[in-house]
Amino acid sequence: MGWSFKVHGGVAAGLGAVLVVLAGLTWLPGTLSLFEARWLSALIFALLFPIFIAALARLFLARADNALLWQAFRCLPGKVQTGLAVLALSGMAMAFLSMGVEGNLQSAEVRDGRYFAFDTTPHARGTVELSRERYQAVLEADQRSMLTISGVVFVGAAYAVLAAGELRRADRGVAPSR
Repeated sequence: MGWSFKVHGGVAAGLGAVLVVLAGLTWLPGTLSLFEARWLSALIFALLFPIFIAALARLFLARADNALLWQAFRCLPGKVQTGLAVLALSGMAMAFLSMGVEGNLQSAEVRDGRYFAFDTTPHARGTVELSRERYQAVLEADQRSMLTISGVVFVGAAYAVLAAGELRRADRGVAPSR
């Protein structure tokens, strides 16, 4: 596998790991001021799209079906396989556990010192006023979802890039570099 595949996959896996860990930190009591900054979500999405689009391009250029990609993934070192699997499964478990924690409330915001969230209940959609405690809970649930989903997408990109790199190595008949 070429070095560009390793770097691309490593960056994607590393960013995915950071985001999954940050999502796990939202379960701890209290809030982290880092999560309230809007620049964090902008940075995540600014990094997510180029990395994910490049991973899709590498997959497309590999011209492989799912079974072949799985076989290529199985040829990766065991620690890499285990690391990606742990990250993906923990991210999906967090996403599953956080579903429905705050019901139908999302997009918490502060206006004029009062706390609001958008209620997505069918036939009752609209903005509702919340207590500060409920606002914090909705804010943490929103952040957890954003971080978890982004982290799992980064891990998926790492899987795609590393499997495509392994396919490229196999197609060229080069001995594996470990």
